[in-house]
Amino acid sequence: MNGSQGDSSDRGPCGPRRHLLRRMAGLAGCLAGAVVAPRGRRRSAPLPATRRLDVHALHTGERLSATYCRNGAYDSGALAEINHVLRDWRSGDVHRIDPGLLDLLATLRGKAGGSAPFELISGYRSPATNAALASNSGGVARRSLHMEGMAADVRLPGVDLATLHREASAMRAGGVGLYTRSNFVHVDTGRVRYWGS
Repeated sequence: MNGSQGDSSDRGPCGPRRHLLRRMAGLAGCLAGAVVAPRGRRRSAPLPATRRLDVHALHTGERLSATYCRNGAYDSGALAEINHVLRDWRSGDVHRIDPGLLDLLATLRGKAGGSAPFELISGYRSPATNAALASNSGGVARRSLHMEGMAADVRLPGVDLATLHREASAMRAGGVGLYTRSNFVHVDTGRVRYWGS
């Protein structure tokens, strides 16, 4: 399946039941397995009812400014646009992007004090693309959350990388990786964990 345009779970309130169940399953997994972040996820302030994502996809040159949640409901048309812009730029494959990742990015931009669009290095990666990258680099996870539409590699113009990394880590909303040499921060909606330098 490569042409995801947003399914019925994207038409409800911003925070669909399926997303909640995935989050609960992830938390249960963290509690059952090794404790990666002892204090668990931080409870954050409620998200605004209307949220947007501004992104510049560096590899394709595409720019997007999309209000993906309006008055507490996801906008399926905006989600479809986001799915397209965050596609695997190597293969052209499109996949559903986790709305929780969009919420993470929207919140992170505000916390980091950024006003420019995120510069996107990598969003969705097809299994074939991810396997090729993993075979050439020890820094690419073979079971990357990029393949699930749950991860993005970004930087934020006007915000230094250390600040972006610190603010993303403080959110305790998922995984955060710092890639100083490549000048980006990885964020995902998986379990809370940190890596990189």
